[in-house]
Amino acid sequence: MSDPILCVPACDGPVKKAFDVTGVSPVVVNAPRLNDIAAAEPPEGFAGAVINASALPFSDAMNLCRQLRHRERAVGPIILLLDHYQLDDLTFREDLFDDFVVGPFDVSELATRLRHRLRRAGNDSVAPRLEHGELSMNLETYQATIAGRVMDLTYMEYELLRFLATNPNRVFTRETLLSRVWGYEYYGGARTVDVHVRRLRAKLGEEHAHLIQTVRSVGYKFTTTPDFDL
Repeated sequence: MSDPILCVPACDGPVKKAFDVTGVSPVVVNAPRLNDIAAAEPPEGFAGAVINASALPFSDAMNLCRQLRHRERAVGPIILLLDHYQLDDLTFREDLFDDFVVGPFDVSELATRLRHRLRRAGNDSVAPRLEHGELSMNLETYQATIAGRVMDLTYMEYELLRFLATNPNRVFTRETLLSRVWGYEYYGGARTVDVHVRRLRAKLGEEHAHLIQTVRSVGYKFTTTPDFDL
């Protein structure tokens, strides 16, 4: 297992997607107990920890951070996930964690903070990678592969695929995709999106074209669930 990150008490939803984007492996421990954490710890130790204080009693989350800081085999960096109402409780506890993210948790923000903290801690092997099944995208080299085959993508094709794959199952209108991928200064019409989607599907191949689905009268979405009405 490469770059194992302790995740307490769960790793699902946007947290799991952020781990996928960053290219690190979560080791989930459901209860904030050191004995359970030690039992799950890999031989090389944890590269960091993500503690979801919004899913735990706040005092338990803080106590766990303190214990992780002071155990013989310290764990760091520690990223804390919070609800808005918990922010005031962080006062005078800043030494117990390295960074925090406030819910609702955004995949891109959490992935960026996790990658940044791991690199600052000296972990240069963190691959900025996005993976969905047989689709793999290296976010640093702008290379995408499908079933091990390198895809010959233009810059905008890559950016469109990256944006959709970073937000799986969310439906985006053509206008939203134009503004978010091409930029607000772009004056092209909605047909630009249709053309790029058609090219992407061709390059994904018939077996994987379903990754980008058409939502009638709305726009497009990325999904790993096949739908024959593309």
